[in-house]
Amino acid sequence: MAESGSGDKEEAAPAPKKRRLAGGERYVPPPRKLSTGVSFGMEHFAETSYYFEGGLRKVRPYYFDFRTYCKGRWVGRSLLDVFSTEFRAQPIDYYRAAARAGRLRLNEEPVRDLDIVLKNNDFLRNTVHRHEPPVTAQPIRVLAEDSAVVVVDKPSSLPVHPCGRFRHNTVIFILGKEHGLKELHTIHRLDRMTSGVLMFAKTLEVSKRMDEQVRERQLEKEYVCRVVGEFPEHEVVCEEPILVVSYKVGVCRVDPRGKPCQTFFRRLSYNGRSSVVRCVPRTGRTHQIRVHLQYLGHPILNDPIYNMDAWGPQRGKGGKVDKTDEELLKALVEEHRSKQSLDILGVSEEDLSSSAEGKDRDDPSDRSKPAQADLVSTSSCPARDPQRGAEDPERNPAGPLGSSASLEVLDKKEELGASETQSRQRAEEASEEKDPLCPECRVTRRDPSPKELVMYLHALRYKGAEFEYCSKMPQWAMEDWEE
Repeated sequence: MAESGSGDKEEAAPAPKKRRLAGGERYVPPPRKLSTGVSFGMEHFAETSYYFEGGLRKVRPYYFDFRTYCKGRWVGRSLLDVFSTEFRAQPIDYYRAAARAGRLRLNEEPVRDLDIVLKNNDFLRNTVHRHEPPVTAQPIRVLAEDSAVVVVDKPSSLPVHPCGRFRHNTVIFILGKEHGLKELHTIHRLDRMTSGVLMFAKTLEVSKRMDEQVRERQLEKEYVCRVVGEFPEHEVVCEEPILVVSYKVGVCRVDPRGKPCQTFFRRLSYNGRSSVVRCVPRTGRTHQIRVHLQYLGHPILNDPIYNMDAWGPQRGKGGKVDKTDEELLKALVEEHRSKQSLDILGVSEEDLSSSAEGKDRDDPSDRSKPAQADLVSTSSCPARDPQRGAEDPERNPAGPLGSSASLEVLDKKEELGASETQSRQRAEEASEEKDPLCPECRVTRRDPSPKELVMYLHALRYKGAEFEYCSKMPQWAMEDWEE
């Protein structure tokens, strides 16, 4: 399913009868009922607009509402306490200023006092001035389209769906805004930095039929990549288990505690310095091809994670890394920070200053029961598709209240009744001048070059029981290509 709950509409319900409250007790309305839906509408697309500069697709800054129900672990704590301990990406003075500006709302009422104590089912909304990282200006090519499916050739650097800091600079939004393709269901996903064949179902029925093929292992994906050095001529099979080290930064490694997986490799060409390799993964673990190639000592030539000095002299060959997970993450971040290339990782300084890194993996204890703190709360980029259970290689959630804390959010459930005209007016206001509360507006960042946004890994073919879709071989995979 493409965007679970992304276009949910609240059902009209009789106004609840308010019970009598004891002196000073605060009333909390019951949870809102949501109908299912997967569509982004014109009011979402009208939030902002694109412009192109220096080979990059850029998004004009825009105002956006992060929304969430009170998490179980927040119940009984003050807003000040929650902001101070879980949203440290911004100083507490920022949240005080946001409250004074009317940007913080609790159960749709402005919050002026951050000492207010949170209750079960409290509904929070925070309006932020949102900036998205640039992506390559390379267009999305539609390879095939009929009444059942849409197949595209995805450029590198584009996430498939809203995730972390990305919303409009995603395949789902660009297809909706520029191609009029809406209500799409993702059948499979590609890493943000991976290009190539990407398939969407147009109906839930088609999506379910494809899901059955996934479960029955009837789908085959074929990739090509360019790797360091002379890859062996014979077929190589790697079956090392893979463990997710950090969802926030998006880093995995070979580890006995990881999930079992299998990848087949065959060299296609060698130019004396690097090799083009055909890759067929039999499982779908996060970063599987990239991690297995690193383990084999042939990382992808320009991989911004698995071919970095942070892994040590051997760059992770054979799974040998003389660092703890924390030391490895710190070294990777520092290496990109020194190159001013954190955007290539899909993270910002605010992401890294968040206190949630220690909670990178989903912690069931954060979902207190029987409280309904997570009744309609969904991650902006869930680790698993709730219908298929398939891993999502794009998991890199943003925080619900404008920080980058890895907490569950409602950033896909838009304000009800907002018209396209209102959205456009709001977008114009956001992009015309700098926001006085926005930290991003006060920072000048180096844009990545288009070359930095291309990783040499491409999904070349996607084949099922009744179909087969292919893209052209990328230029960097040609035998006569020169580095």
